[in-house]
Amino acid sequence: MKILFIGDIVGEPGRSAVQAILPRLRDEHALDFVIANGITPPIAGELFSAGVDVITSGDHVWDQKTVLDLLYSEPRFLRPLNYPASTPGRGANVYQVRDLPPVGVLNVQGRVFMPPMEHPFLTAEAEVNRLREQTKIIFVDFHGEATSEKIAFGRFLDGRVSAVVGTHTHVQTADEQILPQGTAYLSDAGFTGPHDGCLGREIEPVLKKFLTGMPHRFDVARNDVKLHGALIRIDDATGKAVSIQRVAEKLH
Repeated sequence: MKILFIGDIVGEPGRSAVQAILPRLRDEHALDFVIANGITPPIAGELFSAGVDVITSGDHVWDQKTVLDLLYSEPRFLRPLNYPASTPGRGANVYQVRDLPPVGVLNVQGRVFMPPMEHPFLTAEAEVNRLREQTKIIFVDFHGEATSEKIAFGRFLDGRVSAVVGTHTHVQTADEQILPQGTAYLSDAGFTGPHDGCLGREIEPVLKKFLTGMPHRFDVARNDVKLHGALIRIDDATGKAVSIQRVAEKLH
């Protein structure tokens, strides 16, 4: 099975990149399943129409109140698993892929330099055990700030999930690897959107914030738009990863 994961989608330029580039990537790589990290109901509709199968999220999931409708009604939209049990929505689910084995997708948020959450390692471990009763193919989006926490999490689940890929920092790392027990790992998939500013935002307001300490509105940048992510090939029978490669496609 070939799974494409698309890193954090930023603004209209990011959505345009997915809509323009994803169909080509599906054909070129014969993709079976596509997961993207993105937020808000309007974005979700556009991403599903573009060919995304599941959307994960992170600490910005509550930025718009209308997200509650999506969490209640759309099983293809996940919020971090380790919110309290009473939180609307779900943090994991299993999806059937035509005549291929089902795919489990798990969304977890870190705690280092992030808002307080339930323990990501222990919460994920219990959920992975439940998912493995239904499928051996499990993909984890670990939404976190610290690479140390992400690496430790990947090692913790090595051999029990097919892949652990990090999101949130918007900087694509170069540490893609297959861990010793067969789990594909990448600390951060990067982000999909304009790369001519600072993490997808216009550079001038960001510089003013750093120089003055005063709050500024960070509008989305516009140019040098790229789709970042990771392409992972998984053995259907074992659920182990066979290969992982970074993806960085420019929108022309």
